[in-house]
Amino acid sequence: MTTRYTKDHEWIRLDGDVATVGITEHAQSALGDIVYVELPEIGKQVDQGGEAAVVESVKAASDVYAPAAGEVVAVNQSLDGAPATINEDAEGKGWFFRLKLAAPGQLDELMSAEQYQEFLKTLE
Repeated sequence: MTTRYTKDHEWIRLDGDVATVGITEHAQSALGDIVYVELPEIGKQVDQGGEAAVVESVKAASDVYAPAAGEVVAVNQSLDGAPATINEDAEGKGWFFRLKLAAPGQLDELMSAEQYQEFLKTLE
């Protein structure tokens, strides 16, 4: 299972033909305490780079973009009652939604974990 990253601080992890999407540890840290998440509808078609969800913290609201195009096949319902899960485990239990990918090759355009870490250094 390979995880890829975007410059907007989303991660995507492919398992078979379904990919799980969330925000990175860096993103949740920058946002601070997360208080609300608006998840996409199951069945929604998203474009690569298109708005897919919204995350709100005590500091700001941010859009979460789809790292790849596809159809939303699952959402993390547990975030409704416990959005702080994202702060606790952003790249695990704090996932947002799952996509059935329209074009898995789009993942090749995204950053590896090493590339993402290098990218973060350019932001400091």
